[in-house]
Amino acid sequence: MNHLSNEMQACIDECLACYRTCLSMAMNHCLEAGGPHVEKAHFTLMAECAEICRTSAHFMLIGGAHHKRTCAVCAEICDACAADCERVGDMQDCVEACRRCAESCHRMAA
Repeated sequence: MNHLSNEMQACIDECLACYRTCLSMAMNHCLEAGGPHVEKAHFTLMAECAEICRTSAHFMLIGGAHHKRTCAVCAEICDACAADCERVGDMQDCVEACRRCAESCHRMAA
């Protein structure tokens, strides 16, 4: 993987960590907690966040020209997911993973 810059490799790592955290928290923590954790808007946003993180990592690994666009969308969705997870509460792991990923993706999209 020497063809990837350190910054891009770091962003891939943040995207995959966020994908793992969002999906795991949605499927385990949120389903078990119920209530606001499983409201459609929140649960859908978590699924969207996990998927765009996975997709952004995939685009960067491919090394094509379009990763800046997927990273821009990823940053936007991660920001929204972090805010919503903070609103719902008891989801600090997700909030932090989303914030780290958003920050890294904002840099890659620039």
